[in-house]
Amino acid sequence: MERINGIRGWLLGLCFLLIVYQPFSLALDASSALDALPIRGLTLGLVLCARLIVAAVGVAAGLALLGRRPAAVAFAKGSLVLSAAMDLFVYATPYAPSNRTPGTTPYFAAASLIFYGGWLAYLIRSKRVRATFGE
Repeated sequence: MERINGIRGWLLGLCFLLIVYQPFSLALDASSALDALPIRGLTLGLVLCARLIVAAVGVAAGLALLGRRPAAVAFAKGSLVLSAAMDLFVYATPYAPSNRTPGTTPYFAAASLIFYGGWLAYLIRSKRVRATFGE
């Protein structure tokens, strides 16, 4: 299979999500959660730190994809799994404040799993990813 130069299409979209959207989303969530920090205490602080680490891993994975590094696809897969796990943790525990309507948490968790599962399936099945990064 011929190698493709450059990152385009869905792969570029994934890079955008990892490098721009994920940190921006964290910044919005953290800015509203900081008001609750004196009330919720250490557990909220730890959740925010963990989310910051997950976002940093996502940025690193996105930059690795853009730079076409050898293990970038595996790194991106790990980042997506880590992001999904963090989302599920935040949805399933009371440590982070939320304004979700009661009873909607399973829908948010399912949407998150579908979102990250779709990107994982793309990385696993895409001919473009294989052509860009090799087998």
